[in-house]
Amino acid sequence: MIEPYDRVPFPVFFREEADFGDVYGGPGGFVFFDGHLLRPRERASKTVVVFNHPIGGGAWLPLVRGLAAAGHHVIYCNGRYRGNDTALIMEKCVVDLGRTIQHAREELGYERVLLGGWSGGGSLSLYYQQQAENPTVTHTPAGDPYDLTAAGLIPADGVMLLAAHISRAGTLTEWMDASILDESEPHRKDPELDLYNPDNPNQPPYSDEFLERYRRAQVARNARITAWAVERLADLKREGGARKEHCFVVQGTMADPRWLDPAVDPNDRPPGRCYLGDPETVNTGPTGLARFTTLRSWLSQWSLEKSNADGLACAADISVPVLVVNNGADDACTPSHARRLYAAVSHTDKEFHEIAGATHYYLGQGDKLAEAVAICGDWIDR
Repeated sequence: MIEPYDRVPFPVFFREEADFGDVYGGPGGFVFFDGHLLRPRERASKTVVVFNHPIGGGAWLPLVRGLAAAGHHVIYCNGRYRGNDTALIMEKCVVDLGRTIQHAREELGYERVLLGGWSGGGSLSLYYQQQAENPTVTHTPAGDPYDLTAAGLIPADGVMLLAAHISRAGTLTEWMDASILDESEPHRKDPELDLYNPDNPNQPPYSDEFLERYRRAQVARNARITAWAVERLADLKREGGARKEHCFVVQGTMADPRWLDPAVDPNDRPPGRCYLGDPETVNTGPTGLARFTTLRSWLSQWSLEKSNADGLACAADISVPVLVVNNGADDACTPSHARRLYAAVSHTDKEFHEIAGATHYYLGQGDKLAEAVAICGDWIDR
């Protein structure tokens, strides 16, 4: 099938002083990544939707392609951490998105930019817009200088939150295995909090009391890792290693009661599944959130207490129109996330839509994809 648009890759390249590279390969002190412009052949426009995600890789997503096929100009920003979030710093993701928007305006000639915050790109879009409208961040949560007030961020003209979650830190915390008692010995578990222990007396459907206890334990576990990361980083600095790092593994990051009990944050997702497959397998598998990370990266993207990229807090600070689209059978970003994001936007120029039966990626759901494209397209045009 010949698509009715041209796909034009373009490079983003700039100098950034750093003591070590953020990703493997490439010269030190430089940032390079690629973007994709999907430019419809039959429709000129001065408006472009810039999609983003902290780890990129979504230039071929059904929604990205669907909007371009419908005549909307679309850019996908891959960012420097494409496919690898082990050392990701959210503040640097903001700068990469800003450079892409600058390229869209100054090199490609677009006059209006709308942010397409799909999935994990939702909270990044909100963090970007917050700092573009009123920049305040001058250091990363680890205390390293990184001045967003001097980054020249260009505010977008609107934000779309599409199958989005509240934040990487919030999502990880809600997915963490609350039964792990000691990070150095992850096999030591509280049997009454182990969702995958058949002898656990707490089984679906879960009681409100159990869910409250479980959520408290998840938050406490995130806080323990954060406290350790802060202390370890301080030890390294006291030892004279101002830029030294410590890399570590986080076990057990896919044990959300939602996946086993469909009555928890209910939608049309199938029970016993998450977007990566069997949640028990994913819980200890190599592709789980935050499986391998660093002290600085933990504090910037995974720490509930320290991360600046809190979608809910950022949403309250932005002034531009916001569209929220929730997928009714999403098995990654469940409906409470969409509702919380919508409620967090403090102004009234906002819309909420739900696509019944739609999954996270719309794969094999041409009718649901068409509905999403129509909702987004109408909002973009207006």
